[in-house]
Amino acid sequence: MFLRQLTYLIALDQYRHFSRAADHCGVSQPALSAAIRQLEHELGVTIVRRNRRMFGLTPEGERVLAWARQTVADLNSLRQEAEFAHDIAGGSISLGVMPPAIQVVPLLLESLRAAIPALHVEVTVFASGDILRDLREHQLQIGIMYLDQVPAESVFETRELYAEQHVLAAAGGMALPGRGSCGWAEVASVPLCLLSRSMRSRQIVDACFREAGVSPTVMLETNALELVHAEVLSGRLATILPVAALPAAVPEGGPLQVRRLEPSPAPGVGLVRLKQTVATALMARAWEVVGGLSLTDTYRV
Repeated sequence: MFLRQLTYLIALDQYRHFSRAADHCGVSQPALSAAIRQLEHELGVTIVRRNRRMFGLTPEGERVLAWARQTVADLNSLRQEAEFAHDIAGGSISLGVMPPAIQVVPLLLESLRAAIPALHVEVTVFASGDILRDLREHQLQIGIMYLDQVPAESVFETRELYAEQHVLAAAGGMALPGRGSCGWAEVASVPLCLLSRSMRSRQIVDACFREAGVSPTVMLETNALELVHAEVLSGRLATILPVAALPAAVPEGGPLQVRRLEPSPAPGVGLVRLKQTVATALMARAWEVVGGLSLTDTYRV
């Protein structure tokens, strides 16, 4: 059995098409197909359901795929370990972050670069469920997400970075209720731009409005945090966001207005990774660095 075969199988699952998987791997389709058939022969199981197109993996194929991902991930970890041992002080880490926490990433990157100067980091924005999936499949090394979304008694290890606080925010020229704080019922008449209902942050907001017995005036909802920021900074709409997700720029109408919302849940946001029996020096160092950050007071008002 060759590692190349396992790499082909992972690509085949990703693209669900022999030609596209072959293009991704830089080989011909017959060569990829032959390698998969050879793997099936060596293992004595059928891995791929075949017809004129690929129709997916068999149950046995799904189990082989899980082992393939683990094996390739372990090999990549071994390579990183060797690089670290040669004092390259580099390597590569994939980071998945939920949209409301995207502005936390620069702080993490700053700390990582200070400890590992030549580190290459790939950052992708995902929903929490996608982060957990890609961690399981070894597509990510570290995730940043709501910790209450991590299954209890699971294969994951977590470290909290901060407890989230939702606030009402708008440009300086927009009329908002209250002064330093306000209740959810008072906010119901404010025209709002909110994140999409599929996102955990929005679900927390909706639950607070339901608890207050009111319905918000939602004029725009989107899964793009940048669009929420654009609407707020333009002065057209207000928003309800975690403090960590507020726009950093100052709108033309003056400083951003912020109102604490009472009562406000405080879900923990933190780091997630697969539990590891053996961690590479790179991963151990990166986890030590980012796990040592305390942002509790940074994202509170």
